[in-house]
Amino acid sequence: MEKKYSKTEYFKIVLVLGALCTISPFSIDMYLPGFPEMAKDLNTPISNIQLSLTAYLVGIAIGQLFYGPLLDKYGRKKPLYAGLAIYILASIGCAMSQSVENLIFMRFLQAIGGCAGMVSAQAIVRDIFPVKKIAQAMSLLVLVIAVSPMIAPTLGGFVTASYDWHWVFIILATLTAIIWIATVVVLPAGALPDKEVSLKPKQVWKAYTKVLQNRQFLVYMLAGGIAGAAPFAYIASSADVFMNVYGFSEHQFGWLFAILAFAMIGSTQLNHILLRKFTSQQIINFSLHYQVTVGLILVAGVYFNWFNVITLIALMFVFLTAHGLNGPNTTALAMAPFSKNAGSASAMLGSMRMAIGGIVTAIVSLFHASSAFPMITGMAICAFGGFVVLKMDQSIPGTISRERNKEVFAS
Repeated sequence: MEKKYSKTEYFKIVLVLGALCTISPFSIDMYLPGFPEMAKDLNTPISNIQLSLTAYLVGIAIGQLFYGPLLDKYGRKKPLYAGLAIYILASIGCAMSQSVENLIFMRFLQAIGGCAGMVSAQAIVRDIFPVKKIAQAMSLLVLVIAVSPMIAPTLGGFVTASYDWHWVFIILATLTAIIWIATVVVLPAGALPDKEVSLKPKQVWKAYTKVLQNRQFLVYMLAGGIAGAAPFAYIASSADVFMNVYGFSEHQFGWLFAILAFAMIGSTQLNHILLRKFTSQQIINFSLHYQVTVGLILVAGVYFNWFNVITLIALMFVFLTAHGLNGPNTTALAMAPFSKNAGSASAMLGSMRMAIGGIVTAIVSLFHASSAFPMITGMAICAFGGFVVLKMDQSIPGTISRERNKEVFAS
């Protein structure tokens, strides 16, 4: 039987679970304002610093696939503790890096450890709360994750301007150590270890292969993943573009990042309202159409130098609102066919999206230029790619009922 928690206990548990979920968003966004300083300090082009972001995204993509079976076989806390330990040590390694190669490697290890927080938090929510509380708890976690990109760059900009970039990683290690203590003290154990779970690669891959064979999952995973990589093109280049090209300070960049993050957060909340009248498929079709249109305007405007920085930011804000509409709806349609293997489907979905994001950041970093053109072009291509994938397979039964929409997005 599920244990009943008091309001105080519930608050503490959700707070710690939310903190676990912020580890990776903070790790991605907090060090962005330090890119120019890091490039100078490590005597390397800023494009190489951007590869450290790619390494982190690749680490998350790989790590998620491993933690699912580990959490089932050994219980929730042991793999979580191991992951947090790896993260803390890797963060210290990042702070001590004397070369960009070492930084890239340590960022990869940091991601392998850090993604344990998010995967474990979602599993523990399913374990300890009754069905009626799960959606509520998940909504709070999503809100915490969504707010993180608004806070992290602003904090990172302050730390970088006041001290230096090394302190960003020291702070990340310290915060994670505090979170680790909180997990020991506050979090319940969750599901018991299951010795019958196999960690043999053949058995693990068999479950993932079954998921990939579902055509609807594959289409919406790719459409959502490619279109959803547009913010990664922006994240990878934004520090270079706005600080080196447009002359923003670390503080100004932090506030700009928060404003553009609000575009995605606000549209995610708008999605709840739109789902009362429209299906997920209708929302995706609309959002991808207008995102591609705005993307083309951005590419033309930057290429022909039509925009000042305010106009550029305003159009980017409009472009990024589509991400808050595409993401949850493509996820719902990708997951809809699975009453079984939902865990494997969820892990594969998250892993592939991070992998696509990592590929995009790596490609964008190769086209370093003294303008916003590579960043904007990468964003537009991602939106167009998602649009093409969706249109190439109109035979997929894409719509789900409004009743199902309400169930999926209940909060």
